[in-house]
Amino acid sequence: QVQLVESGGGLVQPGGSLRLSCAASGFTFSSYAMSWVRQAPGKGLEWVSDINSGGDSTLHAEVVKGRFTISRDNAKNTLYLQMNSLKPEDTAVYYCAKDPWATATTGSSLDAWGQGTLVTVSS
Repeated sequence: QVQLVESGGGLVQPGGSLRLSCAASGFTFSSYAMSWVRQAPGKGLEWVSDINSGGDSTLHAEVVKGRFTISRDNAKNTLYLQMNSLKPEDTAVYYCAKDPWATATTGSSLDAWGQGTLVTVSS
């Protein structure tokens, strides 16, 4: 079965950086686009970034554009999110999710999710 396991969350000061990872198994990772979605405390889900199956096309939400970079290593079945210039409003549980197709989109039809990793941005 599809399994997505996130790691790399933690406490970081404003302006700092973190890299999240998502280890994928149970499906042909290189055939599907992948997304990062976050949920801030007390708020709904917010799509963050998406990458196509080949890793050469990415999309980012405006609120993270220029600060976050999504990437993937298909040889390692791993998805990444490099987060720089972090702000307190980036505090959230970050989820890795699988698209049902190969093309990068804004996460409208994600069909598998990880358990999430908490990122806290605070001084």
